[in-house]
Amino acid sequence: MGSDEATTWGRVDDAGTVYVRYQDTERVVGEYPDATADEALAYFARKYADLEGQVKIAEQRVQRGASANDVARTVEHLTALVADARVVGDIKALEDRVGALSEQVGSLTKEQAEQAQQALTEALAFRTALVEEAEALAAVDPARAQWKQVTAQLDDVFARWQQHQHDGPRIPKNEANELWKRFRAARSTVDQHRRAFYSELDAQHRDARTRKQELVTQAEALAPRGSDAIPTYRQLLDDWKRAGRAGKRHDDALWARFKAAGDVLFEQRHAESAAEDEEYSANLEAKTALLAEAEPLLQQDDRAAARRTLTDIQRRWDEIGKVPRGDVRRIEDRLRAVEDHVRGLEDAHWRESNPERKARTTGLASQLEDAIAKLESELQAAEASGDARKIKDAREALDARKIWLDALGS
Repeated sequence: MGSDEATTWGRVDDAGTVYVRYQDTERVVGEYPDATADEALAYFARKYADLEGQVKIAEQRVQRGASANDVARTVEHLTALVADARVVGDIKALEDRVGALSEQVGSLTKEQAEQAQQALTEALAFRTALVEEAEALAAVDPARAQWKQVTAQLDDVFARWQQHQHDGPRIPKNEANELWKRFRAARSTVDQHRRAFYSELDAQHRDARTRKQELVTQAEALAPRGSDAIPTYRQLLDDWKRAGRAGKRHDDALWARFKAAGDVLFEQRHAESAAEDEEYSANLEAKTALLAEAEPLLQQDDRAAARRTLTDIQRRWDEIGKVPRGDVRRIEDRLRAVEDHVRGLEDAHWRESNPERKARTTGLASQLEDAIAKLESELQAAEASGDARKIKDAREALDARKIWLDALGS
């Protein structure tokens, strides 16, 4: 406030007493001894400026949405200060501004109460949603739950609960306690189910570990039997697959031993096969030479000659003996093709020379020839009468019998 404005709102008498104008009156605000009038007015004008500054700060806090309770206390304090102000300036204007603030406190209180209620409603809804998430996790079938995932989800829900409890609005004690009881019960259920699941899983792992240790011992005991024990080892492998999981650490170690026991047997069989291949290689060459004799029979139509040649080849084939394991099927299939061809020639001969079949064929042919002669007579009579229906029926019946007769002849 400048000196002119201070003079407008105050004066100093000859005794050094300072007055301030208040509406149509004036009142004493104090004294400022050993100073000029201007200095005295300036001193009390500065006090007015300080008081106005406090009012302005309060106005700014209201504009920023400060707590209505805090603003109310500030307004009450400012009201007392202004009422007993020992300052030089427009005191009435300060009173009006403080009065306006007092009126704003009411609307601010109502607005903030509504906001607080809305925030509380949202907070309750948020906490309730967290509780329902936890309860949904507690309701998961323990036998089907993915427990690592369920545990991570529940930890996340709890972290959000703690964060909201720290940052969110304060919830009334009764509601907060009720929600926490539900949340705690859901966490407890999940913990119980998880412990029960892993306890059962541990028991299953122990049983599987015991069973697999037995299978390893049995497999390792097969080594002296060599490749002859491979069928037994395969049965043990089936038992291994049915034994279940023993836990990754134990499974890996036990499987390494079980597989090593099998490798001993298979390596021995491989060595035996290699020795057999070397031993039987000459037999393979001999049987391959016999196939060169046998396979031309595939073009042979003479049943008897083919059978004589094949019988001689089969005798020599059996005398040669074994061939390497990997070649058995290949050469056996080639010989079997020749045998099937010769057998086919014999079957065809039997069908053609079967006396019973010949008798049946001859009798049926005779019957068909008689029927054809009769139908030809009927056809001539029908043509003579001009009866189209009878002509058609006679021709169809005659054609059918001729087809049957031709089939017998073939």
